[in-house]
Amino acid sequence: MEIARKQTVRGQALAAMRRIRELALVGKALASTGHPVMAQIVPMRFCNLSCAYCNEYDKVSEPVPIAEMRRRIDHLGRLGTSIITISGGEPLTHPDLDDVIRQMRKVGAMAGMITNGYLLNEERIERLNRAGLDHMQISIDNIEPDEVSKKSLKVLDKKLQMLAQHAEFHVNINSVVGGGIKEPNDALVIGRRALALGFTSTIGIIHDGSGQLKPLKDNEARVYFEMRGMKKRNYSRFNHFQEAIAQGRPNDWRCRAGSRYLYICENGLVHYCSQQRGFPGVPLAEYTQHDVHREYRTAKTCSPNCTISCVHQISYIDHWRSPQKYTVSPGQGHAKPSQELVTISGAE
Repeated sequence: MEIARKQTVRGQALAAMRRIRELALVGKALASTGHPVMAQIVPMRFCNLSCAYCNEYDKVSEPVPIAEMRRRIDHLGRLGTSIITISGGEPLTHPDLDDVIRQMRKVGAMAGMITNGYLLNEERIERLNRAGLDHMQISIDNIEPDEVSKKSLKVLDKKLQMLAQHAEFHVNINSVVGGGIKEPNDALVIGRRALALGFTSTIGIIHDGSGQLKPLKDNEARVYFEMRGMKKRNYSRFNHFQEAIAQGRPNDWRCRAGSRYLYICENGLVHYCSQQRGFPGVPLAEYTQHDVHREYRTAKTCSPNCTISCVHQISYIDHWRSPQKYTVSPGQGHAKPSQELVTISGAE
C-alpha cells in the first residue's frame, strides 16, 4: 500500500513558519555579505556504514562531547550563521544529537542534518521533531545494496514510510550518479519514490577524492538530465552548475567557501569544504569577522572543477557582486594578483 506524507495541522503550521524563516535568511543574505549563510558541522566522524566512494568517515572516532558542541554552535551564532547542517560520519550515532539540534535552534539558525537513515525509527523521528529539526537529507545510492554502497532503497524504504507518517521537518532524498554506482537508472526510481511519498528529490554527481570534476558517462548524463526534469516541490536550489559538470565542463563562479559557507570538522577547525580539509584549518573559536570578510574576497584555484554542491548553492547568492581580488591555492597560501603573499591573519 502506498503511503503519502501525512499532513497534520501542526505539520502545516510548522512548514509555513519554516518557509517564512527561509525567506528571512535569504533576505538577510542579500542585504549583508558579512556573515556565513551555512555552516556544516561534524559532531561524529564515525559511520555505521562503509561506502566505497566516501572519504568522510572512519571507524574509530569518538563523538565530540556535547559541551564542546554547544561552544562551537554558540560561536557560529556569534558569527551570524543562518543555517547549521550536521554531517559526518553518521550524525545519528552521536548520543546527544537532540541536544545538538536544540542548541542550533537556540542560536537562531535553521537546523539541518545529512544522514544515511539506517538508525531511524518512529521514536527517533519524534525526538527529532521535539528537538526542532528543520531539514533532513537522506542519501540513497541504489535500489539493491552492493559492495559500493549499502544505502539502498530496498533497505531504507520502510524508514521513508515512517518519515512520511511522523516527520514534521522537511525531508529531501538525494541520489547520485557516477563514482562506480552500477546502475544509473536506480536514481530515477529513487527520485520517483521520494516524490510519491511527499518528499523532495535531488541528484548529485560523485566527485573524485578531492572534490573535483569527474565527467559522467553518456548513460549517467542521460539519467542526470532526466532527473533534473522531474517535478521537485522544493524551496530555492541553485543547481545549474551541475549541468556543466555533467557535461565535463568547468564552471566560472565565485567560491565563497570560508565566508558564506564554513565546514567545521570534528576537531573544531574551519575548512573550505569537506574535500579541502586542512585549509585554512583555523580553530572555530578563533575565527572572526575578519576571516569571513577575507575569504569572501578570495578566489580559490580549485573552484573551476569543483563539484561540492552545497558550496555552489550558497555562493550563488553573491554571484553577481563583489569580484574577488585575492587568490588562494588550498595548501599553498593566499596571494594578491601580483602573487605577493598575504598572511592568513594579517590585514589586507
